[in-house]
Amino acid sequence: MLLLSCVAMWFEIKNIEAIDSPAVFILKERLLENIAALKTLVPDVARLRPHVKTHKMLEVTRLLLAAGITQFKAATIAEAEMVAMAGAPDVLLAYQVTGPKVKRLRALRAAYPHTVFSCLIDTAAVADELAQDFPEQPLAVYIDLNVGMNRTGIAPDRALALYQHCQARPGLQVVGLHAYDGHINDTDLALRQRHTDQVFALTQRAQTDIETATGHRLLLVMGGSPTFYNYAQHSAEVVVSPGTFVFWDGFYQEALPDMPFQPAAIVATRVLSVVDGETLTLDLGHKAVAAERPLPRVRFLNLPGGVPIGQSEEHMVVRVSDTAALAVGTVIYAVPMHVCPTIALYEHVYLVQNQESHTTWKVSARNRMITV
Repeated sequence: MLLLSCVAMWFEIKNIEAIDSPAVFILKERLLENIAALKTLVPDVARLRPHVKTHKMLEVTRLLLAAGITQFKAATIAEAEMVAMAGAPDVLLAYQVTGPKVKRLRALRAAYPHTVFSCLIDTAAVADELAQDFPEQPLAVYIDLNVGMNRTGIAPDRALALYQHCQARPGLQVVGLHAYDGHINDTDLALRQRHTDQVFALTQRAQTDIETATGHRLLLVMGGSPTFYNYAQHSAEVVVSPGTFVFWDGFYQEALPDMPFQPAAIVATRVLSVVDGETLTLDLGHKAVAAERPLPRVRFLNLPGGVPIGQSEEHMVVRVSDTAALAVGTVIYAVPMHVCPTIALYEHVYLVQNQESHTTWKVSARNRMITV
C-alpha cells in the first residue's frame, strides 16, 4: 500500500495498514486545541453551551466537561441522553418536543435526575401539550425565535404573546429565548457582523418586550460555530452554542478563515479501482461521507488536484492528472466538507494520538434511541 508522501504529514496514521477503510479518525491533540481555542474566544465557560450534534460521543462530552463546560445543547432525545450519561448537569434539547417525544423527555428526567433538561417551543399548542405532561415538576422551556433561517421558531414580535400564554400553564417555566442563525456564514467579516447585529437586535427586542410587560428578563441562547463569537461580544447575558468547532470541517475552513479552529476529524479511504490514466475510484460513497452538499464533499489532503466527479452508495469517482502512481490500495486522506452528518454515518471512530490509533470511540448518539 502506497502513501503519496515520504515525509509523514499531520494527517497520516502510522498504523493505517491495520485499519479498514473507509474510516473516520479523530486527532485528539487537535480536538483539545479546538476546545482550548473556544475558551480563548469565550473565557467565561458559564456563557458556553456547546451543541453535541457534531460529535455525538460520550468521550468528547467528557473532555468538554473536564474543560469546565457544564451546559450543552442537543438535537435529539438520544443526544440529550448521551450528555446525561456523561454526567452533565444541564442540557437543552434544541427541538420542539411533541408526540411520543414528550413521554421520552419525561422518562429522561426520571432516569437522570442529576441533569436539568429543557426544550424549545414555538407554538401555543405544543406549550399546552407539554404543560399537561409536567404538572408537578414544571419543565423549563426556551421560546424559539425565527431570526431569518425560516426553519423553526416564532416571529420575534410574537414572543411576548407566547410567553404570556405559557405563564398560565403551571407545568411550564419559560427561562429563555433561543435564536439559531444557521443561514449566516459569510466569509466577509464585516458582512457577518452586520447580519449578526440584525439578529441580535431582533432577539433583544423580544427580550425587552417580555421584560417590559412582565418584569421577567429571559436568558438568551444564540448562534452556532460561525457566529457565536459575534454574539459573545454583544452582551455578557448571551450564552452561545457552537458545535462544529470540536472537529471543524472543510466548508467552515474555507468559508471562515478568521476562526482559530482546525480540522480534527479526517476520513481515510483507499483507491478501489483505477479506471484509466486520469480516473480512479475510492471506497468513499454516500454511506461514508455526508452527501447532502454538492460535490466535492471532501477536501483531499494527499491527492493534489483530485476532483470528485461522481459518487454512489459505496464509490467515489475522482479525476486526477495522472493515475500512474496511484495503485489500487493507495491510502487517501480527506477532510469532510460537512463533518456533523459524516460522523453520524459511523458506529465508531478511531482515536489518534501521536499519529497512531489503538482505540475507538463509540458514536453512541448516532442512534435515535439509547435507552429511553
